[in-house]
Amino acid sequence: MKLHRLVRHAAATHWRTRRLFPRSTLDAIEQAIGRAEQAHSGEIRFAIETALSPMHVWHGLAPRTRALGVFGELHVWDTELNNGVLIYVQLADRAVEIVADRGLRDRVKSAEWEAVCRLMETHYRAGRFEAGSIAGVDAVGALLARHYPSEGARPARSQNQLPERPALL
Repeated sequence: MKLHRLVRHAAATHWRTRRLFPRSTLDAIEQAIGRAEQAHSGEIRFAIETALSPMHVWHGLAPRTRALGVFGELHVWDTELNNGVLIYVQLADRAVEIVADRGLRDRVKSAEWEAVCRLMETHYRAGRFEAGSIAGVDAVGALLARHYPSEGARPARSQNQLPERPALL
């Protein structure tokens, strides 16, 4: 299993990532995040990683563990209300992970986050990367709106605390 995973990660290319997530798809995801954030005071960050380093694969770094690291690296935890959410897509392992900040820990059940991940993975397996990404952003936005509805004009510090453009790692 370790060798198979190592080969899969070594074979993953940034060229393929750019083919699956072209500029138009990244633009559509960015627009979906902007629309979703109008309905709540939370922050959504979207990250796409092609593959892990051979060292990480060899040591068995799981997609969830890597997503937690990316959550910190992208400062998703650094929002005013502690309600940032990372949608992490790891292409080589074909995995989607959602990491939510501590302000959401007792509000949204893990099964709800998992349902969003499975929804996105279903679209991705069918080759619908743009549709799956937007469906995921919309679903996360709905969960955030349920628990952190927008209360009219947000304070200036609360607006766009995180970039809406997906990060390519």
